[in-house]
Amino acid sequence: MTLIKSISGIRGTIGGRAGDTLNPLDIVKFTSAYATFIRRNGGNGQDADFNNNRPTIVVGRDARISGIMVDNVVCGTLMGMGYDVVNIGLATTPTTELAVSTLGADGGIIITASHNPRQWNALKLLNREGEFLTAADGAQVLALADQEDFEYAEVDELGHYINCDEADQWHIDDVMGLELVDAEAIRKANFKVCVDTINSVGGVILPKLFERLGVEYTILNGEPTGDFVHNPEPLEKNLTGIMDEMKSGKYDLGIVVDPDVDRLAFICEDGKMFGEEYTLVSVADYVLSNTQHPAPNTLFTVSNLSSTRALRDVTEKHGGKYAAAAVGEVNVTTKMKEVGAVIGGEGNGGVIYPESHYGRDALVGIALFLSNLAHKGKKVSELRAEYPDYQIAKNRIDLTPETDVDAILVKVKEMFAAEPNVQVNDIDGVKIDFPDKWVHLRKSNTEPIIRVYSEAHTMEEADALGKKLMQVVYEM
Repeated sequence: MTLIKSISGIRGTIGGRAGDTLNPLDIVKFTSAYATFIRRNGGNGQDADFNNNRPTIVVGRDARISGIMVDNVVCGTLMGMGYDVVNIGLATTPTTELAVSTLGADGGIIITASHNPRQWNALKLLNREGEFLTAADGAQVLALADQEDFEYAEVDELGHYINCDEADQWHIDDVMGLELVDAEAIRKANFKVCVDTINSVGGVILPKLFERLGVEYTILNGEPTGDFVHNPEPLEKNLTGIMDEMKSGKYDLGIVVDPDVDRLAFICEDGKMFGEEYTLVSVADYVLSNTQHPAPNTLFTVSNLSSTRALRDVTEKHGGKYAAAAVGEVNVTTKMKEVGAVIGGEGNGGVIYPESHYGRDALVGIALFLSNLAHKGKKVSELRAEYPDYQIAKNRIDLTPETDVDAILVKVKEMFAAEPNVQVNDIDGVKIDFPDKWVHLRKSNTEPIIRVYSEAHTMEEADALGKKLMQVVYEM
């Protein structure tokens, strides 16, 4: 399995030959490159060096099997580079992000492969705001890794190692302090929830959140062993266990998170999926309905180009404006800052609420969703019925390595650019927006394929649209 390098970090499977997978040698190299990048960019606004204002990096990890090994290599390397390490141990991705800003650290490394299977792990890199590196910064780290020109600390200047067990509390305090989180209404609603935490850090932090909110909970797959009982991506095909449990009628809501707890899916009281795409839609509906318009046309929401049109519909219902971003969390947060969005995220269940921080956060999403549910006094299935109903089909076009994918996408854009009532967006591949449906074609950064996402009011229509565009590409 090839080691995958990107602007957001590195990921790969554990084991195998050096350079082919995520192994200790590559972990040292990329951690050293990141530490060099932080030093050269001055850390917390200063020219950080070994002898003055020793830089500090926060490290957190999910519960996957290889986590301890990777954690030890990362922390040892940072100390060898002259950095103090604050290790928060088992922690969600948003918990680690918030810990960086809470501590005023120079950056952070999250050890997680998110929704990937148990044999995978990764390093995700944060800046001093606790946010993912920009594309330009990530490119610098990759270049430094290729150069392998690292300066390690002298023995008297090695970094210090600090264990910290307060980060979960900081995170929960942040959630509870949000103005739109109505803990009193949630307590009065006496919610009973069933939660699948897929043998990772959600099983550590979510019970603490539910206890603060006064929610009765049952945890499935709660032991943080990293030995995932099922495929950890929170898709319907992987969630038969909790869906069957919900059909017992004992619960008001089912909740599913991924291993690092930045993605969030809900299940209705009858065991049917609420729809991962609708996590953000429902939370945005609540936020928009409780946010004052500062001025005309200034209430914005943002999602990526492959996310459901329902967010745009709900935003416009509240008199707001919707803006689209390229796929990728850092692209969404960049667009959110640009337009001053009150909420944003991605259709994979990622809620980004700037009142907390600029990162996908399942805890924030849960608290806002429960607040909305408590205020409306409805069943989850009734809440879902309030939103426009769309279906997304996902296909792919397999190509040969020598195929000029960019040239194909340019031709597709040209084919539809002059059509009436059709909007074409090329900030990330090509998205063709028809009045009642859309299709998005974008190339993979790691494989010779074009991903084809399409949405319409029925799955049949969506799939037919996607296959129509696939045929256009094949004929080229």
